Amino acid sequence: MADKQISLPAKLINGGIAGLIGVTCVFPIDLAKTRLQNQQNGQRVYTSMSDCLIKTIRSEGYFGMYRGAAVNLTLVTPEKAIKLAANDFFRYQLSKDGQKLTLVKEMLAGCGAGTCQVIVTTPMEMLKIQLQDAGRIAAQKKILDAQAQLSAQGGAQPSVEAPAAPRPTATQLTRDLLRSRGIAGLYKGLGATLLRDVPFSIVYFPLFANLNQLGRPASGEKSPFYVSFLAGCVAGSAAAVAVNPCDVVKTRLQSLQRGVNEDTYTGFLDCARKILRHEGPSAFLKGAYCRALVIAPLFGIAQVVYFLGIAETLLDLLQRPQP
Repeated sequence: MADKQISLPAKLINGGIAGLIGVTCVFPIDLAKTRLQNQQNGQRVYTSMSDCLIKTIRSEGYFGMYRGAAVNLTLVTPEKAIKLAANDFFRYQLSKDGQKLTLVKEMLAGCGAGTCQVIVTTPMEMLKIQLQDAGRIAAQKKILDAQAQLSAQGGAQPSVEAPAAPRPTATQLTRDLLRSRGIAGLYKGLGATLLRDVPFSIVYFPLFANLNQLGRPASGEKSPFYVSFLAGCVAGSAAAVAVNPCDVVKTRLQSLQRGVNEDTYTGFLDCARKILRHEGPSAFLKGAYCRALVIAPLFGIAQVVYFLGIAETLLDLLQRPQP
């Protein structure tokens, strides 16, 4: 049976609502993931996700965990809307013959969705990573400065600490990137983003559709919301861990600021080689559990909103004739 076609405005609204709710809930974990992935051997500031969040709150306050959230909240609506709507569109086009979608066709639909979403995902991630990682760079500098002062003074009383440099805003970053590198500056790491998001969608969407189908009543009605939520969580976390090596490389490539003695990279292959040589294979799984904890509820919430049809209800209320 062909997938039921939903109006484009409803798809966009559902995707937007789901993205806003999901990002608000899981953003602190995403910040920890970015900081853990950017750490290189010998320059570690954080030992785990919980250690990162505790130190962030101590040094930057509670809202320090939400640095870069404004970028995500602004762009997650079009990003999630494009991803979900594109997948639905491709699934509908591939099932026009009335036949049930094969696994290959489901993967093709996911591939199309992942390719479409990078239009928004790449600049969003580029800006978000700079804002998220600024706290790690500042913390590392503070530790090294303190060590240098103790070494120079032989244990004497420390000198007055220099005031922290002001941290840039998303608007300033965008302006500087456009001025110095043009539109290409916002799309740095586009190839790595494609290598992460296309395989993610190829794994996620078919896996979700089949898990969700398992909980569908025999009558042919859509699955209960809790089945959609669990299917979204399981499929999201599985896909997230599967593509985490590409996410580590993408995060490193898109980070403009480096800590002391940290490697710089010229491209995807150069980054992957240096990570493997200097940090070992396990480095490609840095932040994997954080990413799973981010993606699982994010896509679980998205699928619940999508399958409950919140946008359809809202549009129906707006279109009802007034008495």
